[in-house]
Amino acid sequence: MQRRLEAGWGQKIAWSVLVVASLSILVWVPFLYVGIKRGRRADWVTFAVFAVYTVVVLPWAGVRGDGPGDPVLGAFAIIAMAAAVCMLLFTVFDKPGTKFDAVYTAQPEGRQFLQ
Repeated sequence: MQRRLEAGWGQKIAWSVLVVASLSILVWVPFLYVGIKRGRRADWVTFAVFAVYTVVVLPWAGVRGDGPGDPVLGAFAIIAMAAAVCMLLFTVFDKPGTKFDAVYTAQPEGRQFLQ
């Protein structure tokens, strides 16, 4: 059985604020949390993608640090930030439900056995 990871809007917004406030440098942190808590392969792949993004962007920003800036780097950072925020707000966390829903989703109600 796969584990569920539910979050309210406060937690979703807090993770999104971390991503935006760090200018997408710490974008990997919420996805590490999700990977550890839920442990699905897709969660770890998402974490790896954003970790590689950080490893690539930090040296790129350091090399291009002098001068007016790199518009491609800025666009890349904004796209990654927008993708992470959309994922955190709408797709990463499971919809709220009860523990009964998570455990007994495939169990029959039993009425068909009473006929």
